[in-house]
This record gives sequence, C-alpha cells and structure tokens, in this order.
Amino acid sequence: MTWEDIAIRLGAATVIGLAFGFDREMRGHEAGLRTHALVSLSSAMIVISSLMMFEAVKSPEAQPDPLRAIEGLAQAVGFIAAGLIFVRGDKVRNLTTAANIWLCAAVGIACGAGQLPLVVIGTLLGLTVLVVLRVLYRVMPDAQE
Repeated sequence: MTWEDIAIRLGAATVIGLAFGFDREMRGHEAGLRTHALVSLSSAMIVISSLMMFEAVKSPEAQPDPLRAIEGLAQAVGFIAAGLIFVRGDKVRNLTTAANIWLCAAVGIACGAGQLPLVVIGTLLGLTVLVVLRVLYRVMPDAQE
C-alpha cells in the first residue's frame, strides 16, 4: 500500500466522519464533528494497519486473520455508541447519535479496506436518511425523531 493510498483512505474517512458529525453538531449533541471524524479515522487506521500487518507476516506457515481487527473494532464502537444512549423520563435520548457513530465506524472500516463503492453508496444513503427525514419531521408536526 502506497503513502498515497493511505492518505486517500484516511482522508476520505475523516471527511465523511466530519460530514456525519456536522449533523449532530448542528443539533447540539456532544458527539459532534470531532467525535465522528475521529471514530471514522481511527476505524480506517485500524483496518489499514491490520491489512499491512497481514501482508508483513503472512507465510505458508502463518495465515493471520485481519477480520479479527474489524470484529474487535465493531464491538468497541458498539460500547461507545451504547454509552451515548440514555433514558430520561419516558424518552430515549441520543439514539440517532449512537447510530451515527456506528455508521462512521462502518465508513471508516470500508475506507480503510479501500472499498470505494461501498463508501460512496453508504455515505450517500446515510446522509440522505438524515436530511430527508429531518425535512419530513418539519413537514409532519406529529412525527417524532
């Protein structure tokens, strides 16, 4: 993997994390721009590191499994996201923020793996859900986020 490949993958993960974090930042949530960008960037870094280590140590005698890093990453981000969710009275808070964090980790994983079609389609769908549903909530006064 070249320096350019690494820069593109990490850069894409960071920029997309910022885009998802912007939505939360605008709405006054504590997990905003920096949190989302860092989750996405760190996810991409872990995947790239895992892929690089796989190439460095694989041999006929040893076949390391880079997917284990993704498993651990998914579990760790799940704990972070779960920690954001809380119940106040009869209302659940920060559920969308937790889902956003989870999505940023998935985008970071895909960026780190160099899966550009998955990154583009997932990002477009995620941002569409956030924007389109916000517009629908404004148009439909009885709808709740």
